Amino acid sequence: MLHTDIPTEAELRALASTRSLHCISIYLPTSTLAAEAEQSRTELGNHLASALEQLEAVGADKADIAGVRDGITQLIDDSFFWTYQSSSLVIFATPERVLTYRIPNRVTATMQVSDRFHLKPLLRAVAFPQAAFVLALSQNALRLIEVTIEGSAEEVPVADLPADASRIFATRGNSGSARLIGDEGDKTLLRHYSRQIDDAIRPLLLSAHVPLIIAGAEPLASIFRGASRYDGLTAETIRGNAETMSADELAAEARPILDRLYAAEVAALGERVSDAIGTGSGSADLSDLARAATYGALSTLLVDIDRTISGFVDEQSGAITLSDSEDAVDYGVVDEIARRALLTGARVVAVRADEIPGGAVAAGIMRFPV
Repeated sequence: MLHTDIPTEAELRALASTRSLHCISIYLPTSTLAAEAEQSRTELGNHLASALEQLEAVGADKADIAGVRDGITQLIDDSFFWTYQSSSLVIFATPERVLTYRIPNRVTATMQVSDRFHLKPLLRAVAFPQAAFVLALSQNALRLIEVTIEGSAEEVPVADLPADASRIFATRGNSGSARLIGDEGDKTLLRHYSRQIDDAIRPLLLSAHVPLIIAGAEPLASIFRGASRYDGLTAETIRGNAETMSADELAAEARPILDRLYAAEVAALGERVSDAIGTGSGSADLSDLARAATYGALSTLLVDIDRTISGFVDEQSGAITLSDSEDAVDYGVVDEIARRALLTGARVVAVRADEIPGGAVAAGIMRFPV
């Protein structure tokens, strides 16, 4: 099972606000398998050695170097910690403390040393957390399954959720209504059943705000879809007999649906950004984006999750100065644009290179011209 702890929006903003003389950011692919976890520990040791070399090269204080070395070494030596991993591990270290996040996305191994944290690879996991609810729906049984970002799947008890449709169908004999006879009567009763379900689960869905996936057969699946008021209901349905599927089986069926859902969201976002560039209300030029991020003018920003461009962004004007090599002084320009956009309330999504209009390293939509 994957063990994850994706940062909350508040935690992400706190990370984006952190400034320290020495900030080390390490991204590492990991695994729940013991042999691969051991390989990740070794790779982390190599990243630590590179970070210490950069700190020494810029004349960092010996106490700061020791703080970074000791903090990350303690993590490497913690066998219990390495037993519970996800697809990737993110480490943010300063001489004073070490923060870790386990994320379900597979990231490219990288290490950055600067005066701020390198957040860009983390943003995809925050934007698309891979959590959902599955409504296992039939006339004879009803379950709401929570599929967590940790990979687990458990039935969620819901107050006032009917166990099945038996009570609804029992009203047919008492009503004397001709409308409730035959196939059309069945559909009328199933609509009542669906509205009861929607009323019961709606408060939980609104508080979690993750996708809801229906698992069930027709015509009930379509009838519930017509009754649901939840805007996070996915277009795709898990077909088949939901009564016979375990929670884990439903979760396994939900994963590819979530992958396709998020791929469609990214594609739609890319089209919006491309349209904005075409009308002059967006840009894929780094200089424009850096200035817009500095003045709070970005509403939406797409950034390449893998590519890094070293340099600096002026604190006041947003002017970019590029650097020929990476060291412990400069930082990723695109990452800094993303950081400033985050702190001014923009939606920032890290994507793959082919998901950004024109293959640019970043592209965004402006709130206002700068």
